[in-house]
Amino acid sequence: MGENGGVTESNRPPAGGDSLIDDLLWRGLIQDSTGLDELRALLGPEPATFYVGFDPTAPSLHVGHLMQVTTARRLQLAGHRPLLLVGGATGQIGDPKESAERSLNPPEVVAGWVGRIREQLAPFVSYEGDSAARLVNNLEWAGEMSVVEFLRDVGKHFPVNKMLAREVVRARLESGISFTEFSYQLLQANDFFELHRRYGCRLQFGGSDQWGNITAGVDYVRRRGAGPVQAFTTPLVTKADGAKIGKTEGGAVWLDPALTSPYAFYQFWVNADDRDVTRYLRYFSFRPRAEIEELEKATAEQPAARLAQRALAEELTTLVHGAEETRQAIAASQALFGRGSLEELSSSTLRAALAEAGLLQVTGELPGVAGLLKESGLVASMKEARRTITEGGAYVNNERVSDVDALVDPAQLLHGRFLVLRRGKRSFAGVELAK
Repeated sequence: MGENGGVTESNRPPAGGDSLIDDLLWRGLIQDSTGLDELRALLGPEPATFYVGFDPTAPSLHVGHLMQVTTARRLQLAGHRPLLLVGGATGQIGDPKESAERSLNPPEVVAGWVGRIREQLAPFVSYEGDSAARLVNNLEWAGEMSVVEFLRDVGKHFPVNKMLAREVVRARLESGISFTEFSYQLLQANDFFELHRRYGCRLQFGGSDQWGNITAGVDYVRRRGAGPVQAFTTPLVTKADGAKIGKTEGGAVWLDPALTSPYAFYQFWVNADDRDVTRYLRYFSFRPRAEIEELEKATAEQPAARLAQRALAEELTTLVHGAEETRQAIAASQALFGRGSLEELSSSTLRAALAEAGLLQVTGELPGVAGLLKESGLVASMKEARRTITEGGAYVNNERVSDVDALVDPAQLLHGRFLVLRRGKRSFAGVELAK
């Protein structure tokens, strides 16, 4: 798996249903299931094939998807075989939302997103060995099925009264729900049957909001005379304020570095609330239980040190973006506050970090330092800018400025275009000379 880390003997947990299921329970990763005894029997010493699905409803996965991705990795580390399904078919339909009908994306757009998401999933698992993972696309079988085949072979196994009892469907009955979204459950259930038929898949897991769809698949496989198959769901990951993880004022926190920079991704975890970070460690970290419990203790006793947040940020950024991008993100977070060298940061990392803080773009001649402090928003007025400089609280590229009339030497520009302004120890902003 390259620098992101792979399945090796050094990080493989002991095989066996008890060790795996007990670990999943301790981490809080099983919310609903078809039965813990059945899961223990299935996820025992012998490899079992399981699947988890991702619908391409955007050009990238976001951090909310990490629950399913890391759980799949966890099961593979225990010796089981992952099928990572990207829904080229279901992504064209969309699982019903409680609020309103989904907007349907053009097939060619969905196909492009399928390719991007398959690439994002690839580094999380290993494609070699007895537990080799496989990427699959449900368009492979759903796209070949005619309407008559779908209604005869799939639809006849689904009692409408059970479909109407699904919570999200009930919520939409008054406002209206299309037959397209109503039929989504049938497509997902058929995925489980096809994966069981083609690859011997005996387990599906997903988020708790998918429990109705998942159990419909378990029942459908049984009705088709196959199985038995099992399922479980993981809890939805929320923050202390109740919001779903990965949602910020600026939007989702994406896994694609072009949409969310590795620096911003790292900072998202560093800034996790103390009330959340212990859950996140159990959900996402591959550290041993004893080490996680030590970090939980440190959070309770020394919250200001943010040891758990930094450990989680480093681990997840390395997993998603690789060791070098993580090193740059850590170096940037230190250098911006005067604890490291700004010159060692790459142009892309520096710009990403400054964009997070606020980046003032300047065309033409650069104003003096006092003017930059004001225009960047670090101070409210020129009077306050001069006072900050006089009192020794103004810095350019971590060098204190003492002259209220100081100008910027072009040689100071990092990568020929950036300046880092800082007021005091914690407030900083960026300047970019537009070209």
